[in-house]
Order: sequence, then structure tokens, then C-alpha cells
Amino acid sequence: MKLKPLYDRVVVKPAEAEEKTPSGILLPDTAKEKPTRGKIVAVGSGKLDKNTGKVHPLNVSVGDVVYYGKYSGTEVEVDGEKLVIVRESDLLGVAE
Repeated sequence: MKLKPLYDRVVVKPAEAEEKTPSGILLPDTAKEKPTRGKIVAVGSGKLDKNTGKVHPLNVSVGDVVYYGKYSGTEVEVDGEKLVIVRESDLLGVAE
């Protein structure tokens, strides 16, 4: 099954949580932080302008690596894969 986001939303596949600290200490599952970076796997049609009724395209596209807030978006599971649906306005930046 494919997941197509609506309007100004994007579907992000979160990056894997860090398994160990930079100094080499292994982290248990309870100490791992939620990922705040991921790759966009689907984008909506764009933001709807309430005044004109026109749809403005999004500034991000499929394949972009983005950063988002730790508690942003809605977590969903599709075909056993964990994904996050986020509004474009909740994205913090695009990695280049």
C-alpha cells in the first residue's frame, strides 16, 4: 500500500536512532532519542491558498533529507515501515 499525503503534508522515513554515543558507549532502547532527521518518501500537492483557491507547490521533493521537530508530525506504520506525516511548515531545514 502507498501513502499519498494531502495538501502541504509530506511523508518522512525517519533515520535510524543512534546505537551508540560518539565516545562508543552503547545505548539501551530506553535511552535512545527519537530521530529528528529523515528522507522524504512522498509529498502532497501543495498548500491551498484560502483567498484565491490556488495550490502553491511545496519547496521540498521526494528524496530530500530533512530535519523536523522531535515531537512534530504523526507517526504511522504502513506495511511494517514506520513513517512520519509532517506539514511542510513543521520542517526545520533541508540537508544539502
